[in-house]
Amino acid sequence: MYPFMLKLSRLMAYLGGLMLIALILMACVSIVGRSLNGVLHSDFFQGGLKGFADWALALGIGPINGDFELIEAGIAFSIFSFLPLCQISGGHATVDIFTSQMSDRANRILRVIIDILFAAVIVLIAVQLLGGMQSKMRSGQTTLLIQFPVWWAYAPSVVGAAVAAIISIYIAVVRLAEAATGQAILPADLGADH
Repeated sequence: MYPFMLKLSRLMAYLGGLMLIALILMACVSIVGRSLNGVLHSDFFQGGLKGFADWALALGIGPINGDFELIEAGIAFSIFSFLPLCQISGGHATVDIFTSQMSDRANRILRVIIDILFAAVIVLIAVQLLGGMQSKMRSGQTTLLIQFPVWWAYAPSVVGAAVAAIISIYIAVVRLAEAATGQAILPADLGADH
């Protein structure tokens, strides 16, 4: 089961990474377009090169319409896409000032409690996102600039949150089984490197 969950987590991370790359490229194109638009409206171009400036502006040189709306939607998906891999690899940030002094048994119990709480919170977030998406579908709400339905932004985030919830529940159940049996099920090298 672990290899499948790890592959699923990696797939989501790759999708989140592709989304980030697309958002970065879009932001760069929009910034360059906004800058060129400003230059083409400058006194220099409007005075001496008005014909060229008008022609270039007529091509649509300028910022991407709705770039902020698209970035908001894409970033939410990216965040939820990275959570499964972070959870299954134990890559969350930790402060081990106190836990480094605790026994292995106490640390295992603490890890079980944390993983159960994390799973509960992620499940709650996924359920609330799904409810929010359904509400936006019913209301027909659209974004201000490009007028795409708001629920379109929710849908990929719901998928990412659902996968994060599945992975988190899996990790919590495995941690409980490890605590009950005293046997390691997950690889021992999980966790962030310090």
